[in-house]
Amino acid sequence: MSGSLAIANRQRTVLLNTRLLRCIAEALLTELLKLEEFDLSLIIVRAPEMARINQTFLQHDGSTDVITFDYGEKVRPASRRKHVHGELFICIDDAKAQAREFRTTWQSELARYVVHGVLHLRGYDDIRSADRRKMKREENRLLKEIARLFPLKELGRGPRLRA
Repeated sequence: MSGSLAIANRQRTVLLNTRLLRCIAEALLTELLKLEEFDLSLIIVRAPEMARINQTFLQHDGSTDVITFDYGEKVRPASRRKHVHGELFICIDDAKAQAREFRTTWQSELARYVVHGVLHLRGYDDIRSADRRKMKREENRLLKEIARLFPLKELGRGPRLRA
């Protein structure tokens, strides 16, 4: 197993524990999905930057929760894809808004977006309703496992510094 994981926090709206986010992403990739290789970047942004990315690359107006750029080989079925290579742009403003809407926390939404984006990199799709249901089931299963393994609330705290 070999992998590269980069995290860029380009927002200052919330204090984000990037160390914990890295641990969550690594556990998802290696322990839960058992990927053999990965090359993944997580870029956390605000709504204005996400809206620019959404317009530039997808020709959609406005912000969105997560945009996945897949640079890997397209292997079907999804379960056979053992290597992911891509970037996930995640919008913290959308995480906060959706947390209010779904009565959860932005930290849980952030973890959900990481799972969702990685599932896209594995070949899952959410265009057709049958595929969307299958993807949502897997997303919920993985998020539940992550919430069992990690204190998601701690994503909202800075890393502890040693004196």
